[in-house]
Amino acid sequence: MSLLIISPGKNSEDWKKAIEHEDADIEVYNYPEDHDKEKVEFALTWNHPRGIFKNYPNLKVIASMGAGVDHILSDPTLPENVQITRVVDERLTEDLSDFVLAQLMNHLRSLSYYSKIQKEKKWDRFQYKRPKDTKVGIMGLGVLGNAVAHKLYKNNFQVYGWARTEKDCPDFTCYHGREQLEDFLQQSEILVCLLPLTEDTENILNADLFDMLPEGAFVVNVARGAHLVEHDLLEMIDNGHLSGAALDVFRKEPLPEDHPFWEHPKINITPHVASLTSPVSVVPQIIENYQRMLKGKALKNEVQKEHGY
Repeated sequence: MSLLIISPGKNSEDWKKAIEHEDADIEVYNYPEDHDKEKVEFALTWNHPRGIFKNYPNLKVIASMGAGVDHILSDPTLPENVQITRVVDERLTEDLSDFVLAQLMNHLRSLSYYSKIQKEKKWDRFQYKRPKDTKVGIMGLGVLGNAVAHKLYKNNFQVYGWARTEKDCPDFTCYHGREQLEDFLQQSEILVCLLPLTEDTENILNADLFDMLPEGAFVVNVARGAHLVEHDLLEMIDNGHLSGAALDVFRKEPLPEDHPFWEHPKINITPHVASLTSPVSVVPQIIENYQRMLKGKALKNEVQKEHGY
């Protein structure tokens, strides 16, 4: 039995070292180094080559290196009987929450603008809005969305949440289902997308949705690039309905040099750094699930394939 790491272009050697340090008895290989395909029962992956899993007849578990699993579920050759897990990590969750808070404060206090006019030696001041006077809508109330909502609530923002199904939200107002989406959006002066990427949520950030936001709303996407219809966002910013956006995720990464987002004065882009998975932090849960697989026990953070998360 062995564990195979499949992550082209990622720091796979760091993951291998972390696993071997935590449990030297696990036989670990880094794709594409030579290994016995018959022995592989557990795969740890990020952006694997499509179709690769069908080469492993005894594969039982595919573990995502991050919180998202759309990169796994989008493979049409995915074996039906394989279990899939995702990362749920306190460090990752805290980092993401801090990042969203930073983006919101950057927007409210116009810090990007002041950085720009510094280069022009321009002295310009104007009034800002405070968190307690700002309504923020969180789309997606899973582990990450719920953590972000509570971080913003504790920092005095007026928080609203929306999810596919009904949630228990004692500290802020929650909406659920398509029938309550418009009511939720009408409250959202800042909209933060933290939805999982599924067939239902792909392209959900589109002109129709933006039109339901208050005029001057600001959009933050820290979920997946495929949630956003890029042309619609540009059009809604340029016509003045939206005041701008902070984007950390994109349909194509790295973002092409000729993409209009780079030069747009009202779009703040970051290179998918809202939270970076740490092998040292995450490996213990990977090993725990490996041991659970060997013992036939239920896996932690298992994905419901029918829901896409």
